[in-house]
Amino acid sequence: MPKNPHFYPVILAGGSGTRFWPRSRRRMAKQVLNLDGEQSMIQQTVERLLPLADEEKFWVITNDQIFDVISGQLKKIPRKQIVSEPVARNTAPAIGLAAFLLLRQDPKAVIGMFPADHVIKDEKTFRKVIFDGAELAATSENMVVMGIAPHRAETGYGYIEAGEKLGDGLYRVRRFTEKPNQQRADEFMAAGNYYWNSGMFLWSAQTLVNAMREHLSETAPYLEEIAASWGTSRFQSVFEHLYEKCENISIDYAVLEPRSAKGEHSSNLYCLRADFGWNDLGSWAALFEHQLAQRHNGDASNVIDAEDQFVLNAEGNYVYSPKKFVAAVGVKNIVVVETEDALLVTTREHSQDVGKVVKHLAEKKITKLI
Repeated sequence: MPKNPHFYPVILAGGSGTRFWPRSRRRMAKQVLNLDGEQSMIQQTVERLLPLADEEKFWVITNDQIFDVISGQLKKIPRKQIVSEPVARNTAPAIGLAAFLLLRQDPKAVIGMFPADHVIKDEKTFRKVIFDGAELAATSENMVVMGIAPHRAETGYGYIEAGEKLGDGLYRVRRFTEKPNQQRADEFMAAGNYYWNSGMFLWSAQTLVNAMREHLSETAPYLEEIAASWGTSRFQSVFEHLYEKCENISIDYAVLEPRSAKGEHSSNLYCLRADFGWNDLGSWAALFEHQLAQRHNGDASNVIDAEDQFVLNAEGNYVYSPKKFVAAVGVKNIVVVETEDALLVTTREHSQDVGKVVKHLAEKKITKLI
């Protein structure tokens, strides 16, 4: 498929990946780790998008802690387009700033918003869906979200209620619901017309700028002023002064939910069914399940990264200790992750709680381990 000269991938890479502690740290966060293969998560994200856009069309929004690491890993992306937030303000200000910046450069710009740490199994289908979605997003005030068909009643994801079917895998959006409780998640699964919100969106820069002005009216002028200073000696000081004044809010809460409230036929919101093997690798348990699914031979019940290993009556375990011999004997469903200065021992069931360790370390001011 041809490259769209007006398509700009914007990769959000500002998180700290606390649920992947102790490997993920502020200065070596999840998105710059090679959790799944030889390349880091953000390198894989860029590689799968390169057939759709040249390197000079990419933008990355990150933070000071990992700016240098990302710049080193993404040498072909212009360094000036790797933007380091002076403070964390969630996804709405981050992608909103990109929209204001790109609108000034290209009035026809279509933005693809992509988290830096997702896994995509079928990259050919992924690119086809993104290409089709970008064409739809270039028209009118359309906003396009990639929806994942749920295979469990997950409470950790936002949901998209699909309305009228317009074509193969294309639906109008009836509404967005952020992270439901277990009862509602069960109801969504039973209904059959709900999709997980993947966090991947497509819209024109103009559409997003208009939406920010409408739904985030206090923040939008700050972002516009920051964008206006881009390329000048004033940029960094303006950025630092104004960005902290922006509302700390996700794009889902700031734009998508109020936009969906306009009604299925008035919101210009569309859901594209994304059947390309998506996984956001949100925890050690998710990584275990993903890596186990990729195996075609060998140990079919454990994932052990070690110099050598011995396994006896053990199953369902994830162990990361690449420089040591690992013996797993009579244990089930545990997670063990060793680094030079820390050791995590938990179960797959409780791996979502690992972020609480980082919170504890922060409260105790044990910053060397964060």
